[in-house]
Amino acid sequence: MFRGKFDTTIDAKGRTSIPAKFREVLLDTFGDERFFLTKSSPVRLDGDEVCYGLVIYPYHEFLALEEKLKDGTALGLTVNQLAAVRRTVLVPAVECVADKLGRVLVPNDLRKTAQLEREIHFVGMQNKVDIYSQSVWARVCEQDEQNFPVDSAALAGLGL
Repeated sequence: MFRGKFDTTIDAKGRTSIPAKFREVLLDTFGDERFFLTKSSPVRLDGDEVCYGLVIYPYHEFLALEEKLKDGTALGLTVNQLAAVRRTVLVPAVECVADKLGRVLVPNDLRKTAQLEREIHFVGMQNKVDIYSQSVWARVCEQDEQNFPVDSAALAGLGL
């Protein structure tokens, strides 16, 4: 599984390095160095404001997601919601492979969507990796503090 947060940079041409730990997980756990890079689900901040990061899906995990989205009625999504998910996550997806040094080129449209400028964070999220700009990550963490289920029975069940 992908775990931890790794800080790195992205250059003016859109090149960044996938953390070595995450490259190892791609190959050792998911059996493939290929992955898909796409826009993340929107993160709703206070009010109606939303922000985006990017997400790395291991190759076969993304193919499984595509299969699930073929017939979204089983997921309980309306036609409009299903179309929105497809346009948000599937349409901008690009298949990638890091070079020998672990570098990957992030397409310009994805960089703009996620506001990636210089300092970025790779965040392990079990079977995928989120990528956030430094400023967006700080806002997501603030929102997480508000959303955290303090005194939840579910947390007790998890041993937290």
